Amino acid sequence: MTTISSTAAAPERPSILGGLLRLLRLTGDALVGHWMRREAIKALRQLDDRTLRDIGISRCQIEPAVAGDLDLELVRIR
Repeated sequence: MTTISSTAAAPERPSILGGLLRLLRLTGDALVGHWMRREAIKALRQLDDRTLRDIGISRCQIEPAVAGDLDLELVRIR
C-alpha cells in the first residue's frame, strides 16, 4: 500500500521578492566584475611597453586581453 502526502510534492511558485533578490544579486555581480576589469586595465596601462611585450600583449591589446577576447595564438610576438 502506498501513501501519498499532498504537501510533499507541492511545487513552489517563484515569489516577487525572490525575483527581486536574484536581480539585485546579478546586478551586483555585474558591477563587481566591471570594476575588477577596469582595475586590471588600469594596472596593465601603468606597465611599460617592454613589460607588456614580455607578457605577450601590446598596449592596444590591453582591453581585449582583460575581456578575454584576445586570441593569443594569433598574436605575433615581435
